Amino acid sequence: MDLSLFLDSLGPIALGAITGTIPLALVSFAFGLVLAVVVALARMSPSRWLRWPARAFISVIRGTPLLVQLFVIFYGLPNLGWTLDAWPSAVIAFTLNVGGYGAETIRAAILSVPRGQWEAAFMIGLGRRQTLTRVILPQAARVSVPPLSNTFISLVKDTSLASMIMVTELFREAQKIAAFTQEFLALYIEAALVYWLICLVLSAAQSRIETRLERHVA
Repeated sequence: MDLSLFLDSLGPIALGAITGTIPLALVSFAFGLVLAVVVALARMSPSRWLRWPARAFISVIRGTPLLVQLFVIFYGLPNLGWTLDAWPSAVIAFTLNVGGYGAETIRAAILSVPRGQWEAAFMIGLGRRQTLTRVILPQAARVSVPPLSNTFISLVKDTSLASMIMVTELFREAQKIAAFTQEFLALYIEAALVYWLICLVLSAAQSRIETRLERHVA
């Protein structure tokens, strides 16, 4: 690979990561996390009118490819009269995907909290909602940090699929430069290296967070 090409293309690719990939991942993950909590609680609800739709949502999201979900939202919804720009379409698709996978992670974390915690909270006069928000969810959050961190790291890489609907992000910038220079292998390897660097940083942050949580528990 020509060093000058590498250096010249590094700026636009890095800018695509800063202005496209990372914001897209952060916004989608934040919305997806809220959705995941709601779906997880609905999935555990004694009401079948909440439980069944939640189970169906999780099944559909986990059982279909993310790229297909993205295409359904961006290319399919206009057939129903709902036309969305590329960036909001990507956010919705990634949010739904995180919500589907994250819901099962959060549900498993809630179930991992000993039943005695519920009983102890009820004995001191807390209601079900207070017990859930003040006792159960904080403990479940600690348990769910590692798998949810992995979900976020995977999401950062999955944002490359947004290039399929022309969202300007890291991989889209690499595609544009590669189309102009015809150096496809070199540019795609460079994009892969940038993704790898981002994931290394996120993995290091994940490790520090887990270490702090372990100290807190201890």
